[in-house]
Amino acid sequence: MLQKTYKIGEIASLTGLKPFVLRYWETEFPQLLPVRTKKGQRAYTEEHLALVNTIKTLLYEEKLTIDGARRRLAESDRDAGVLRRVYDELAAIRRMLDA
Repeated sequence: MLQKTYKIGEIASLTGLKPFVLRYWETEFPQLLPVRTKKGQRAYTEEHLALVNTIKTLLYEEKLTIDGARRRLAESDRDAGVLRRVYDELAAIRRMLDA
């Protein structure tokens, strides 16, 4: 199944941001790296859209600096990795108990 993608103008419209802001954020947030089409256009996914909204919240509502938002996202990524490992370990224990 193909994942829905959005052009930069669509993301800008959905988030209320200007395309130049999105292009700038791509340089500041390594997680925000849209795929490029054969013609070189940016193709954002649903995950990118969620990330853009998260960055917007961190910067505009929580009033973090770019560096602060970058650190917060890195912490979130680390936390998600830890939770994934815990989940995997618990699933393995459950399989052992079921066996």
